[in-house]
Amino acid sequence: MRSDGAIERKHQNISAILIELGFPYIAGYKPLRNYQQLLFDVVSGRLENNQTLVDLVQVQVDQPAAMPIVDDILAALVDAPAPDPLQRRQAGARIRERPLMRSSVDYLAQEAQNHSLGAAGEQFVVRFEIARLIHAGREGLASKVEHVSVTHGDGPGFDVLSFDISGRERFIEVKTTAYGPLTPFFVTRNEVAVSHEADDGYYLYRAFEFRRQPKLFTKQGPLDQSFSLDPLQYIARVV
Repeated sequence: MRSDGAIERKHQNISAILIELGFPYIAGYKPLRNYQQLLFDVVSGRLENNQTLVDLVQVQVDQPAAMPIVDDILAALVDAPAPDPLQRRQAGARIRERPLMRSSVDYLAQEAQNHSLGAAGEQFVVRFEIARLIHAGREGLASKVEHVSVTHGDGPGFDVLSFDISGRERFIEVKTTAYGPLTPFFVTRNEVAVSHEADDGYYLYRAFEFRRQPKLFTKQGPLDQSFSLDPLQYIARVV
C-alpha cells in the first residue's frame, strides 16, 4: 500500500506530465519531473480517450476574460514560488518537447495567445501599480503609469511603464494565466533582450489564478536569471 507521501509525489509527477503535454497541472500539486515513461504513457492515453476533459480545457483557454473586481488589489501580491534546485537540474537535462499524442494541442500556448486574458492581466497590473504608488504617497508618479503595450504596441518589449518609490523607471512585462503560479509561460527573444538592457529596472509580473482570485508575483532583472528558458522553436533556412 502506498504512503500518503508516495501518492502525493505521484500526483506531482502527473502535474509535470500534464505540463509536458500542454495541459494545466493539478491545482495544489507542484510539478515533479522525475516520472517514469510508463506513467507518461498512461496519462497521455487517458487524455486521448477523454474528449470531455479535452473539450473543457479548450473552452477554458479560449474563454474571454474581464478585469476582475477585488476588494484590495494590493493584497494580490504574493511571494514568488521558491526555486527548487532539483527541478532546475532536471530542466537542464530535459528540453520540453511537444507531446506524442494524436491530438497534440498545446493548450498552455493557446491560453498565452488569448488576447482578452492578456489585456485584462495588463490592466490589472496597471491598476495595481497605481494603487501601490498612491499607497506609498507618490500620487505624482502614479499619474505617470503608462500601459505601454496599448500606447506603443509590442515593439518596446514590455507592457507597463511604472516607477519605484524613488522615481526610477520600472519596465514591467506581464504574463497572465488562469491556472497556478507554476504554469510555464512564453517569452520572445525581444523580451529577453529588453530584460538584459533594462537589467534590474526590468520586472516580470506573473498574474495567476486570474479568473478566480487573481494573484501576482514578481521577478526583477533579466529573465534568464530568474527562469529556466527552454528553446521550443527554431527557424529553418535553406543553406
